[in-house]
Amino acid sequence: MDPYRQVVLAARPKGLPRAGDFRLETGALPEPLEGQVLVATKFLSLDPYMRGRMNDAESYAPPVKVGGVMEGEVVAEVVRSRHPSFSRGELVQGRIGWRTHAAVVPRDLQRVETGLNPPQTSLGVLGMPGFTAYAGLQAIGQPKPGETVVVSSAAGAVGSVVGQLAQLAGARAVGIAGGAAKCAYVRDELRFDAVVDHKARGLSKAVAAACPDGIDVYFENVGGPIWNAVLPLLNRYARVPVCGLIAYYNGDAPAEPNSVVETMLAILRRSLLIRGFINTEFAPELYRAFLSEITPLVHSGRIRHREHVVEGLEAAPQAFIGMLEGHNFGKTLVRVS
Repeated sequence: MDPYRQVVLAARPKGLPRAGDFRLETGALPEPLEGQVLVATKFLSLDPYMRGRMNDAESYAPPVKVGGVMEGEVVAEVVRSRHPSFSRGELVQGRIGWRTHAAVVPRDLQRVETGLNPPQTSLGVLGMPGFTAYAGLQAIGQPKPGETVVVSSAAGAVGSVVGQLAQLAGARAVGIAGGAAKCAYVRDELRFDAVVDHKARGLSKAVAAACPDGIDVYFENVGGPIWNAVLPLLNRYARVPVCGLIAYYNGDAPAEPNSVVETMLAILRRSLLIRGFINTEFAPELYRAFLSEITPLVHSGRIRHREHVVEGLEAAPQAFIGMLEGHNFGKTLVRVS
């Protein structure tokens, strides 16, 4: 069996994390107690929300302590069981963090359910990112046939699913992505109806040209200048699920010109619905429906996705930093074993 390794938070980052903010540690394998199982990580999920966990700031979840194991969800294999409900060789998923092994109680795990799809899709298109897209649209966005749905970070794990679900609902999907390669992916592989490069000049004019009838649903993943370009185009009664604000995760100042006053006036004058959400809020009512609806669509290829896979736990810090800089395509995963 491979030796035990873990990645801990060595220091709280200032701005974009650096390699020195992480530390790779080794040690003895944990021993499962009675009622626990020992699992070995196969895939580790890397997600933007982890950047917020590195800050000592109030949020919807407590921060990682300095010296503590970085938080993250994994797909793992049961290698030793001291619980009657789990057997060696079963694949499970849970938030065991950036480590190769963990001794955990079964209530912290669930069996991988991906149908005929690869097990790592339970961390991406059939996991938290895919469900985030599904829940945000179902509960807040509620796209209707003929409407225009715009999503930022459209080449990412969440945004790529948002646009495809909007099309399945009969809406027109417009993606905003960074750079020619990502825009080509959104247009040619994901087959959105239109795509805008936020790195090119004239962002506001480009978004307006892509949305001649305005915007009915804007799925917010980024904030910053993209929000400034979108706000004037929101139609009356538009809905804005706010999933993430990655433009601010590294401590960058909010972008002008749209002030809080301008945003609030737009909300009032156009009867806008803007709601922040965490996907777990909707899991009790929507998660089973999500799996039953989306699993066969992924297997058939109707919902397309891409995985950005790096090899080895030691590669996780640099892959995470690269993801925050926008270097990834689709869902970022670390193949641990």
